[in-house]
Amino acid sequence: MHKTEVIHARVTPDLKHSVQAVLRRVGLSTTDAVSLFFRQIVLNNGLPFEVRIPNKETRLAIKEARAGKNMKSYASVAEMRHALEGKPARKSKKKA
Repeated sequence: MHKTEVIHARVTPDLKHSVQAVLRRVGLSTTDAVSLFFRQIVLNNGLPFEVRIPNKETRLAIKEARAGKNMKSYASVAEMRHALEGKPARKSKKKA
């Protein structure tokens, strides 16, 4: 058997349980997932995804969204599409 090292990481119980539920659905244990993540870090010579600090405009949009400011709501997707594109959504034809 290969020698192993133990890693201790503190996360909130909700996060842990949510992650474990997802991993169970794909047949992985938490240990499998951490090992997979670490292998990807080695293969990519860094994180296997882009990590960036949001620019000023994005930070402001996030702050406003969290505060519920400058939010628009629509009664339907068709209404939203009309507002965004300036034209109504096509009506779907129902088969008889």
